[in-house]
Amino acid sequence: MTGPERREQLIDVGRKLFADKGFEGTSVEEIAASAKVSKPVVYEHFGGKEGLYAVVVDREIGSLLGAVTTALTATDTGPRDLLEGAALALLDYIDSSTDGFRILVRDSPPGQATGSFASLLSDTASQVEHLVVSEFHSRKLDAKAAPMYAQMLVGMVAMTGQWWLESRKRRGFSREQVAAHLVNLAWNGLAHAEPKPTLRTRPKK
Repeated sequence: MTGPERREQLIDVGRKLFADKGFEGTSVEEIAASAKVSKPVVYEHFGGKEGLYAVVVDREIGSLLGAVTTALTATDTGPRDLLEGAALALLDYIDSSTDGFRILVRDSPPGQATGSFASLLSDTASQVEHLVVSEFHSRKLDAKAAPMYAQMLVGMVAMTGQWWLESRKRRGFSREQVAAHLVNLAWNGLAHAEPKPTLRTRPKK
């Protein structure tokens, strides 16, 4: 193999092992053995397990964020259609890149502040925020709460995606069905949002 070909092979091998065993459960020895190379080859290309993991995660983050960004920046479409597109983008990614999604939703290794699923959700919520602000203004709701609602929407989609990852075969829901139910809750809930919501079970403050 050429150097670039070997690097891609190691990335593919590492991606599979990290998805199956996680960062802590995967060793350089396993990576080298699966790729049928010596340990020094892994160190030569990535400096160690951490370097390989960072490359794998960066690629998955880029792939998923790119798909969601494309869906959220589509032109000539309304907010509900954008929400549908973003939900489908995430579910499409889960369906086509299951190993990648498993890696993203696992805990990041110690010392890695960026490139985590949490940072990805934060980036996505920032993109969703302007849509929520627009809807809040049109419905005469307090736009100061929009960032919080953006986090809620993204969190809801992400958690549902994790649930679907593990139960899609057993439950039998297609990605289109899951996306439709997500949008049903998110959109219809927003359509009937109260201007000043309060809890019914506790005294107002």
